[in-house]
Amino acid sequence: MPANLTPDYLAAERRFREATTTAQKVAALQEMLAVIPKHKGTDHLRGDLKRRLARLRQELQQRRSHGGREALFLIERHGAGQIALLGTPSSGKSSLLAALTNAQPQIADYPFTTQHPQPGMMPYKDVQIQLVDTPPLTADFMEPWLADLTRRADAVAIVVDLATDDALEQVQAVREQLARRHLLVGRPAARDAQDEHATRCPALIVGNKMDLPGAPDRLAVLRDLLAGDLTVLGVSSLTGEGLERLRTALFDLLGLVRVYTKVPGRKPDLDTPYILSAGSTVLDLAGLVHKDLQRQLKSARIWGGPDSPSPAGSAKYPGQAVERDHILADGDVIELHR
Repeated sequence: MPANLTPDYLAAERRFREATTTAQKVAALQEMLAVIPKHKGTDHLRGDLKRRLARLRQELQQRRSHGGREALFLIERHGAGQIALLGTPSSGKSSLLAALTNAQPQIADYPFTTQHPQPGMMPYKDVQIQLVDTPPLTADFMEPWLADLTRRADAVAIVVDLATDDALEQVQAVREQLARRHLLVGRPAARDAQDEHATRCPALIVGNKMDLPGAPDRLAVLRDLLAGDLTVLGVSSLTGEGLERLRTALFDLLGLVRVYTKVPGRKPDLDTPYILSAGSTVLDLAGLVHKDLQRQLKSARIWGGPDSPSPAGSAKYPGQAVERDHILADGDVIELHR
């Protein structure tokens, strides 16, 4: 057994031994890998953990194909990105999922209605983003598999109930539960530097139930308290207030750009964009189109820009030649030449 295993690792290992379901074992193994010291003495153990984790995930996938219950905890990613909806009881996560997507989650006026993760696809312009509703957590309890689901997601939206005066406490409950699993959101704090194994998750706060009395005032207070830390948006899943702004914010949270391609002498294909990480280059796009094109690429021309996906009438890049390392922006139209 390698030396210098931390208390956090030993605690996760204990949870693994005590796990009664495959999903719980996967969550514990994921945490063990996140906190294990990385040095030559742990190389063999880390390799063993990765093999066990791969085997258990394969088992979950097989159970999914046979209708296994545990597979409900493993949500396969679809669309441009996956965002986990986290929150305390009665924050309105399920109502928000129903308002933004085609999903039909169970919604009731009592807490802990959501028992299993529920995915739904949110349309944003010409792409789809996967939102995953999750069981509520409290300052004292969080489902053991929820940390693994959150770690595998691309971003987090913390949903809070603006109908009550404890919105900040709701945010703190979620952040503290995640921090115990080495998942951090928001502006780095001094204590974060002590957690060298932490994973930082892109996140924002969704203040729900803006239609109820006192909600706008509570939103203003929450924004003041979290200024410079986390973005706070106010919405109402009942009336639709703020939902379009939220769609844009969720897409921006993923750090993606939509890029369109154009064959020389033809109109651009504006129906199905390529999705790339912000900061990607023309050469990165060529590799997505075809691996051989990335090697053979000689030149490129660009139209449009972040505010104009159509080359017609664009003043920013009217068919301008650009280098292979040109950084792409959302909405750009690119013509690639071998």
